[in-house]
Amino acid sequence: MRQCLPDGSSLLSTVEMEQEKISLSKELNPDSASYRCSACHGDEDWSYGNPIRGRAKSRSLSASPALGSTKEFRRTRSLHGPCPVTTFGPKACMLQNPKTIMHIQDPASQRLTWNKSPKSVLVIKKIRDASLLQPFKALCVYLMEENNMIVYVEKKVLEDPAIVNDEHFGTVKKKFCTFREDYDDISDQIDFIICLGGDGTLLYASSLFQGSVPPVMAFHLGSLGFLTPFNFENFQSQVTQVIEGNAAIVLRSRLKVKVVKELREKKALIPNGIDENGVLPPSLEKESGRQMMYYQVLNEVVIDRGPSSYLSNVDVYLDGHLITTVQGDGVIVSTPTGSTAYAAAAGASMIHPNVPAIMITPICPHSLSFRPIVVPAGVELKITLSPEARNTAWVSFDGRKRQEICHGDSISITTSCYPLPSICFRDPVSDWFESLAECLHWNVRKKQNHFTGEEEEF
Repeated sequence: MRQCLPDGSSLLSTVEMEQEKISLSKELNPDSASYRCSACHGDEDWSYGNPIRGRAKSRSLSASPALGSTKEFRRTRSLHGPCPVTTFGPKACMLQNPKTIMHIQDPASQRLTWNKSPKSVLVIKKIRDASLLQPFKALCVYLMEENNMIVYVEKKVLEDPAIVNDEHFGTVKKKFCTFREDYDDISDQIDFIICLGGDGTLLYASSLFQGSVPPVMAFHLGSLGFLTPFNFENFQSQVTQVIEGNAAIVLRSRLKVKVVKELREKKALIPNGIDENGVLPPSLEKESGRQMMYYQVLNEVVIDRGPSSYLSNVDVYLDGHLITTVQGDGVIVSTPTGSTAYAAAAGASMIHPNVPAIMITPICPHSLSFRPIVVPAGVELKITLSPEARNTAWVSFDGRKRQEICHGDSISITTSCYPLPSICFRDPVSDWFESLAECLHWNVRKKQNHFTGEEEEF
């Protein structure tokens, strides 16, 4: 009578829940009595050194013990909330709609596996950073010579004078497969991605894949590194474990954005230009006198007043209904991953990437009561210039592709079905809190001294 999700939680139909509610005082049958849903009934249990029930003991990166600890933490309860009871009192229940039931795997059990052994890897290196040349060379040599893999790099990476003039690197350099952003489509040729640099390399990797994204392994070789959990010192063993499929992953949701612009002057048709053959890029369409552009955004969509000295004035619609008008410097629409970026600086809460949500954060609103809000991930937002707006607005996507928004243009935003699978160093929860502590110094302060015996008497 019960359906069990892969993470051990139960999914009951409305009729079954109602029967359980009515027969609560009756004796349960042996089969149902022996079942216990860890998500609904279990306490927050942590076991030390034992694998999760039903899973063989793993040698994954996520199984590594916490820093400064010799014990191994294992989550035994689902990261999902408890299954809600949908009977309300003795006579009311929720209308059953089987089409709306979703089976979502427990984020704590999301692990990387390969259908076939990976053969090609995209290496993304921070441009114009001399300190990354040696790690880049060491990684590429290891991938090509030790693992016999095909390595893709952006063409301008190999144009660095330090790489061009390196005679010892010449034989390896000839084996690279190169591409050019906005010209070459490599989405079907890459098995996984390795980033060398800061958070910007991960955002850049996301922008290259407008559909399904290969797994991303990010090494912390930049300035902040909130999204890059790996250190480069032991890269050989870490990369080997990923190639073998021994790693936990966190699915970072992305935003699917559609920008509709009215065709005006010829110069304003396409902000990013037309390709060298005079053909519109795949993400651009022209219909009935309008231009449509599509983007996949990992962090945030920012609508601001641009160079104008006037307040921006934009209307925000949610599922077709006007919810508010933003008067201020602008508004940020972000993913949970982006909640620790620009949105955090604008006063928003920080949300774990496993939480399905979209954040709406005003930038310096001209209202004391305009607080940031969080809406369900499945809604569709639409942002347009208000009829009373004195100036145009400007929009950017993860800090790139910046363009002007005029009257008659619109920006539609919803959650994409193509998340970015980011490989974890340990697990999604531990990595996130460690980044909060190390990168943002979350809640760091001097501890308050305790009272002495004499002070307590007063």
